[in-house]
Amino acid sequence: MDHEPGIKNVFDGLPPDLERLRTLRVWHVMWVRRIDAKIAAIVRRQAEEARGRDDRPRPAEWIVELGIGTRRPPLQVHAGDCCMAGRRHRPVGRDEARRLLASGLKACGHRRPDVRLQIID
Repeated sequence: MDHEPGIKNVFDGLPPDLERLRTLRVWHVMWVRRIDAKIAAIVRRQAEEARGRDDRPRPAEWIVELGIGTRRPPLQVHAGDCCMAGRRHRPVGRDEARRLLASGLKACGHRRPDVRLQIID
Protein backbone atom coordinates (compact mmCIF):
# COMPACT_ATOMS: atom_id res chain seq x y z
CA MET A 1 0.00 0.00 0.00
CA ASP A 2 1.52 3.31 -1.07
CA HIS A 3 1.33 6.45 1.04
CA GLU A 4 2.94 9.85 1.03
CA PRO A 5 6.55 10.01 2.21
CA GLY A 6 6.87 11.14 5.84
CA ILE A 7 3.27 10.14 6.74
CA LYS A 8 3.01 6.91 8.71
CA ASN A 9 0.34 4.39 7.95
CA VAL A 10 -1.92 3.64 10.96
CA PHE A 11 -1.08 -0.03 10.54
CA ASP A 12 2.71 0.44 10.77
CA GLY A 13 4.10 -1.51 13.70
CA LEU A 14 1.36 -4.17 13.70
CA PRO A 15 2.36 -7.76 13.05
CA PRO A 16 1.87 -8.88 9.46
CA ASP A 17 0.40 -12.30 10.23
CA LEU A 18 -3.25 -13.13 10.93
CA GLU A 19 -2.62 -15.20 14.07
CA ARG A 20 -0.85 -12.41 15.97
CA LEU A 21 -3.37 -9.82 14.74
CA ARG A 22 -6.22 -11.93 16.11
CA THR A 23 -4.38 -12.35 19.41
CA LEU A 24 -3.96 -8.58 19.67
CA ARG A 25 -7.64 -8.09 18.89
CA VAL A 26 -8.72 -10.52 21.63
CA TRP A 27 -6.37 -8.77 24.08
CA HIS A 28 -7.77 -5.33 23.20
CA VAL A 29 -11.38 -6.54 23.39
CA MET A 30 -10.63 -7.92 26.85
CA TRP A 31 -9.28 -4.52 27.96
CA VAL A 32 -12.19 -2.61 26.43
CA ARG A 33 -14.59 -4.86 28.36
CA ARG A 34 -12.68 -4.28 31.60
CA ILE A 35 -12.69 -0.53 30.98
CA ASP A 36 -16.42 -0.58 30.18
CA ALA A 37 -17.10 -2.55 33.39
CA LYS A 38 -15.09 -0.03 35.43
CA ILE A 39 -16.95 2.88 33.79
CA ALA A 40 -20.30 1.22 34.58
CA ALA A 41 -19.26 0.63 38.21
CA ILE A 42 -18.24 4.28 38.64
CA VAL A 43 -21.48 5.49 37.04
CA ARG A 44 -23.48 3.24 39.43
CA ARG A 45 -21.50 4.44 42.46
CA GLN A 46 -21.95 8.11 41.52
CA ALA A 47 -25.69 7.57 41.02
CA GLU A 48 -25.94 5.87 44.43
CA GLU A 49 -24.02 8.73 46.07
CA ALA A 50 -26.31 11.27 44.42
CA ARG A 51 -29.40 9.36 45.62
CA GLY A 52 -27.89 9.25 49.11
CA ARG A 53 -27.34 13.02 49.11
CA ASP A 54 -30.86 13.64 47.79
CA ASP A 55 -32.49 11.25 50.28
CA ARG A 56 -30.56 12.48 53.33
CA PRO A 57 -32.85 14.12 55.86
CA ARG A 58 -32.38 17.83 56.32
CA PRO A 59 -30.51 18.76 59.49
CA ALA A 60 -32.58 20.15 62.33
CA GLU A 61 -32.84 23.92 62.42
CA TRP A 62 -32.60 23.91 66.22
CA ILE A 63 -31.33 21.38 68.76
CA VAL A 64 -31.38 21.16 72.51
CA GLU A 65 -28.33 19.79 74.28
CA LEU A 66 -29.23 17.21 76.93
CA GLY A 67 -27.70 16.48 80.32
CA ILE A 68 -26.50 13.18 81.74
CA GLY A 69 -28.70 10.76 83.63
CA THR A 70 -31.96 8.95 83.23
CA ARG A 71 -34.03 12.11 82.81
CA ARG A 72 -31.42 13.86 80.59
CA PRO A 73 -32.62 17.40 81.33
CA PRO A 74 -32.21 20.05 78.62
CA LEU A 75 -29.10 22.17 79.18
CA GLN A 76 -28.78 24.56 76.27
CA VAL A 77 -30.42 25.52 72.96
CA HIS A 78 -28.22 25.50 69.85
CA ALA A 79 -28.68 26.20 66.16
CA GLY A 80 -28.91 22.90 64.29
CA ASP A 81 -25.53 23.37 62.60
CA CYS A 82 -23.72 24.46 65.78
CA CYS A 83 -20.36 22.75 66.30
CA MET A 84 -20.44 23.56 70.03
CA ALA A 85 -23.38 21.27 70.81
CA GLY A 86 -22.46 18.14 72.74
CA ARG A 87 -23.11 14.61 71.60
CA ARG A 88 -26.31 14.29 73.60
CA HIS A 89 -28.91 16.40 71.86
CA ARG A 90 -32.25 16.15 70.14
CA PRO A 91 -33.84 18.20 67.36
CA VAL A 92 -36.52 20.69 68.29
CA GLY A 93 -38.80 22.87 66.23
CA ARG A 94 -38.69 26.65 66.15
CA ASP A 95 -41.62 27.01 68.56
CA GLU A 96 -40.15 24.61 71.12
CA ALA A 97 -36.73 26.31 70.91
CA ARG A 98 -38.39 29.69 71.55
CA ARG A 99 -40.43 28.24 74.44
CA LEU A 100 -37.31 26.70 76.05
CA LEU A 101 -35.37 29.95 75.75
CA ALA A 102 -38.30 32.01 77.05
CA SER A 103 -38.57 29.68 80.05
CA GLY A 104 -34.96 30.46 81.00
CA LEU A 105 -32.95 27.70 79.32
CA LYS A 106 -29.46 28.92 78.43
CA ALA A 107 -28.74 29.87 74.80
CA CYS A 108 -25.50 28.84 73.13
CA GLY A 109 -23.09 31.77 73.07
CA HIS A 110 -21.53 30.65 69.81
CA ARG A 111 -24.45 30.81 67.36
CA ARG A 112 -26.75 32.88 69.60
CA PRO A 113 -30.10 31.17 68.97
CA ASP A 114 -31.76 33.64 71.35
CA VAL A 115 -30.89 36.51 69.00
CA ARG A 116 -31.79 34.54 65.89
CA LEU A 117 -35.14 33.56 67.44
CA GLN A 118 -35.68 37.10 68.71
CA ILE A 119 -35.90 36.13 72.38
CA ILE A 120 -34.97 39.23 74.38
CA ASP A 121 -34.46 39.26 78.15
